[in-house]
Amino acid sequence: MKKLIWLTAGFAMPLCAMANDAALKIPDSIKEHTILYYGFLVTGLGMLFGLSQYMKVKKLPAHRSMLDISEVIYQTCKAYLKQQGKFLAILFLFIGAAVASYFGFLAKDDAGNALFGVGGVLLIMAWTVIGILGSYSVAAFGIRMNTIANSRMAFASLKRKPLDLLLIPLNAGMGIGIVLICVELTLMLVILLLIPGQLAGSCFIGFAIGESLGASVLRIAGGIFTKIADIGSDLMKVVFKIGEDDPRNPGVIADCTGDNAGDSVGPTADGFETYGVTGVALISFILLAITAGAEIQVQLLAWIFVMRILMVVTSWLAFTINKVYSNFKYKDAITMDFEVPLTNLVWITSILSIAVTFAASYFLIPDLKGNTNMWWILSIIISCGTLAAAIIPELTKVFTSPKSSHVQEVVKSGEEGGASLVILSGFVAGNFSAFWEGMMFAVLMFVAYLTSSMGLSEIMIYPSIFAFGLVAFGMLGMGPVTIAVDSYGPVTDNAQSVYELSLIEEIPNIDAEVEKDFGFKPDWKKAKYYLEANDEAGNTFKATAKPVLIGTAVVGATTMIFSLILMIQKTLNVNPETILNLLNPYSILGFICGGAVIYWFTGASTQAVSTGAYRAVEFIKRNINLDPNAPKKADIKMSVEVVKICTQYAQKGMFNIFVAIFFFALAFACLSSPSGIGGNNAVGLFVSYLIAIAVFGLFQAIFMANAGGCWDNAKKVVEVDLKAKGTPLHDATVVGDTVGDPFKDTSSVALNPIIKFTTLFGLLAMEIAISESFRNIAPYAGILFLGIALVFVWRSFYKMRIEKGMPNPTGKKNNIEVKEEDLVLS
Repeated sequence: MKKLIWLTAGFAMPLCAMANDAALKIPDSIKEHTILYYGFLVTGLGMLFGLSQYMKVKKLPAHRSMLDISEVIYQTCKAYLKQQGKFLAILFLFIGAAVASYFGFLAKDDAGNALFGVGGVLLIMAWTVIGILGSYSVAAFGIRMNTIANSRMAFASLKRKPLDLLLIPLNAGMGIGIVLICVELTLMLVILLLIPGQLAGSCFIGFAIGESLGASVLRIAGGIFTKIADIGSDLMKVVFKIGEDDPRNPGVIADCTGDNAGDSVGPTADGFETYGVTGVALISFILLAITAGAEIQVQLLAWIFVMRILMVVTSWLAFTINKVYSNFKYKDAITMDFEVPLTNLVWITSILSIAVTFAASYFLIPDLKGNTNMWWILSIIISCGTLAAAIIPELTKVFTSPKSSHVQEVVKSGEEGGASLVILSGFVAGNFSAFWEGMMFAVLMFVAYLTSSMGLSEIMIYPSIFAFGLVAFGMLGMGPVTIAVDSYGPVTDNAQSVYELSLIEEIPNIDAEVEKDFGFKPDWKKAKYYLEANDEAGNTFKATAKPVLIGTAVVGATTMIFSLILMIQKTLNVNPETILNLLNPYSILGFICGGAVIYWFTGASTQAVSTGAYRAVEFIKRNINLDPNAPKKADIKMSVEVVKICTQYAQKGMFNIFVAIFFFALAFACLSSPSGIGGNNAVGLFVSYLIAIAVFGLFQAIFMANAGGCWDNAKKVVEVDLKAKGTPLHDATVVGDTVGDPFKDTSSVALNPIIKFTTLFGLLAMEIAISESFRNIAPYAGILFLGIALVFVWRSFYKMRIEKGMPNPTGKKNNIEVKEEDLVLS
């Protein structure tokens, strides 16, 4: 793998030696806005809130048997994350070389002088590292929080107090969400306020590149890992007719690790990157497109950052209100619908955010260049995004909630049609969801466009692009809550597994022990019901968060592509409208190429899951011990071997995908050189390619995420509501769920960082391709890069195939450094 990394770097470095760019300069007067410095106070308090949530959850009681299991899960998660950290460090050698070459040798002013000295380049590289570490660190915090919460929630299920089962994962999730946003905002405020203006813009770009790299690796590899483990574990229920989370199944602990690797590490790193990259896109737009002078730029930059600071406060306030109301309503309840308080939280946050948006805008930008209406115009645009972040979960629940008609249709179809009709009904749900959510995006973006026509053109060019960026900004205004409800799912899922793996019911005199040590009499029957019902809610709200993040990436990508269009205009001295239109055949070709890459990516990521799951199932079937006389407990050694298999195929699959995506961006950018066959018209190829990646990616991701969520909860309906485990109907829905696993948790969610990475890196790739010093040979380089990309496309299937007769993969050297003795508890 290291040889391939250096080979990749070797091809990319000559390109980097030919680029040319101008730095984004942030006006120094931004530092005079003292209100921004209060942001450090807010983010500091936010991080203290996250720490207090961590300590609060950690102090909750749990039986030692459950604490031991959660510690085993954490140790395997930590080993996995450590391995991913090493892989990120290797990739940074390449990315760091590219960043150093670009800013050190290529970024020149109009006179041909270097824009940055050695110190400046090192500072930009440092912010690239900080971006990677930021994604990695919040992911590590999320894993630690969730693996503490899982055992506490499992034990709390014994108390007949369902409110506790709501609050434990929600407190943990809110702690993660607030910390994530506050860390991100602190770092961006440091760049804005403490870094010299001539370096700040480039530091933002370096920071965004680092975030994007970290999120791409953690999201893609985590998505592959978790579904290999999940499928390997779930299929044992069909093959051997064993129960959910049976401790004898070596795949269960790997599945718990995967819940965190895919549903905690990935979304947390992804959310961190999404928040940062969207912010950088808006900053770039303000600096490039505002025509009314530096004073207006500063006013809008200050407004954007103050709004971000206030949204942290808004999310905390909404969380507090919802918690007080839930305590009042459910304090003494012994049954509850866990979805209702989560839905309340989303809508309370949305309403408060819209109110704060209008109020803050009224005081911050009452007059922009004599226009006293701009405060409400911009507020309406942002509110379109905030509404989208609340409406998307409602639409998603129509297709994924256990109570929805679509989920019930899947269950009904399986009664007579088995797995075949279960799968077809899930496809129907996914396709319908893509239609309705796509229409919702179109309506809200059209409203934003219409609103942007009410005077924004007086201060900027292409105001509709700014409006679309603000829609993405508004969706992220509820960032802490979106992350909180997304993190809810891994805790509820893990809690079920911790309960079963602990074998707490089989401990002698356990009733008396619990009553003596913890002061209550356990209710074993109700506990399982609570855990399964809450897991349904967790599945639903994991599903609702995915389209929000995907939508933000796509809407925000339009703003990032705008920077590319301005660069084309400046470098080639052409009107973008003359090139970027449907009468240009290269625009159509770009759309086709972008769509093709999206469908390849879907296949490649699913193939990695399929092959890895085959190996995991093969190993588990060979080593599972179902002897009725054998101890019914987890075999740590066998479980570690399954974790190794998952990690091996996750990294192998992710590497093929990442390199291919990288070289596709270089290839299509170089093939768009005006020195090629099509002249200036060829430039439309790459812009259309980026747009197609975003649009095709949006609909593919929504379809796959919601179809997978529908299959997942159909299985839960059979298990919880119908109590039909072990029946042919259950087998059919388990098969549907395993088909949906890579749909919802691998391919769909990984499209989010892929869209942003392709767009962000595409800006640099295109500038290289059309620069005067390189454009004449760019078409030939494009053919070479396309060939390299196609090699990795070939590898993503033919080097990932299931081949019979191969030796047991666990007999090979594996990449993850997990040893059995590392998991022995003191």
